[in-house]
Amino acid sequence: MRPATLDEVAGQSHLLAPGSPLRRLVEPPDDAARRAAPGSVILWGPPGTGKTTLAYLVATGSGRRFVELSAVTAGVKDVRAVIAEARRSLMAGSEETVLFIDEVHRFTKTQQDALLPAVENRWVTLIAATTENPSFCVNAPLLSRSLLLTLQSLTPGDIRDLVERAVVDDRGLAGAVEIDPEALDHLVRLAGGDARKALTVLEAAAGAALSDGNTQVDVDTVERAVDVAAVRYDRDGDQHYDVISAFIKSIRGSDVDAALHYLARMIAAGEDPRYIARRLMVHASEDIGMADPTALTTAVAAAQAVQLIGMPEGRIVLAQAVIHLATAPKSNAVITGIDAALADVKAGKIGTVPAPLRDAHYPGAKALGHGQEYVYPHSEPYAVATQQYLPSDLVGTRYYHPTEYGHEREITQRLHGIRRLLNPDG
Repeated sequence: MRPATLDEVAGQSHLLAPGSPLRRLVEPPDDAARRAAPGSVILWGPPGTGKTTLAYLVATGSGRRFVELSAVTAGVKDVRAVIAEARRSLMAGSEETVLFIDEVHRFTKTQQDALLPAVENRWVTLIAATTENPSFCVNAPLLSRSLLLTLQSLTPGDIRDLVERAVVDDRGLAGAVEIDPEALDHLVRLAGGDARKALTVLEAAAGAALSDGNTQVDVDTVERAVDVAAVRYDRDGDQHYDVISAFIKSIRGSDVDAALHYLARMIAAGEDPRYIARRLMVHASEDIGMADPTALTTAVAAAQAVQLIGMPEGRIVLAQAVIHLATAPKSNAVITGIDAALADVKAGKIGTVPAPLRDAHYPGAKALGHGQEYVYPHSEPYAVATQQYLPSDLVGTRYYHPTEYGHEREITQRLHGIRRLLNPDG
């Protein structure tokens, strides 16, 4: 069912518009357009979105020689051999070469550097595919010489159209089976935007039905053919960062259900629970802070509990912490306060420590006036002493601005009184 033309490609309409770089590569109308076409393209997207298909179409649609290398098995020697053959072909006036490298993120720096002369001199048209963010896994010189095209996960509608076509197309099942609407809906959900997975599940379900002498694929047949949908998650790549980002943002947004969903995805994919716990501890201070001081206590306790009991029981502890943090009142006053103070310090707004606050315990300190006129707060009403604490250059500066949410509502009222006592003239 691999598409033979661009019109058969499922999804990616944003890359296939008339005049787009991919169209110019696949369907160059003349030599001038071919010269204007990009010499190197990096296709970045999730599995099963058509990266290999598009590379094949560039080669077959434009009549070029197609050479495919896998970064898993190919070395520098293989890359140089392909480039040398491509140069010989060009010098002989023969066809141009499209070099497709799958999983280019697995290439070492040396292997990627070996591609630079070929890309620079257009000895080959390089098409590199990766599921990882090229900014992190592709060398800057190669990335700067390449056009980066981002493929999107296929929509449920794209997957549905693809499956329906595969059921009747002669290249697919050629009408050997029919699929129930409910089974089709279930298959689309299982695919998760991955065309390859959709076709694999369809093939398995059709095989299960035909082996039973049936031509009807229903939900039970699909479930028998596929035990469970694989969780798409790469602990070393983009998906790791995307899911943890969505996880934290869901907690910050107080959507407890979304937070539990992303927690489940990480647990099911085998993410290190200690990493999850560390992120919860950071979040407890960064986005909740003094609005609920017990959030940090819960997060730290969860991290310790996970260390002690391990998984799978640790999932319960993590879930409790997530529920606490997601439903807690939110405040970023802690992080904005310390960051504002750091910004002043880095900008040179430091000033001199007031003499009453300086250390008076070493010989000669008192002769310098250190510690003199210091007022001991516990001797004052409300245990608050009216005296200058900030350097003179910063008197009146406010870093901490509590919100009106949760416990910070009480802090706001108390802090207003404290600041009035500290600076009665201000």
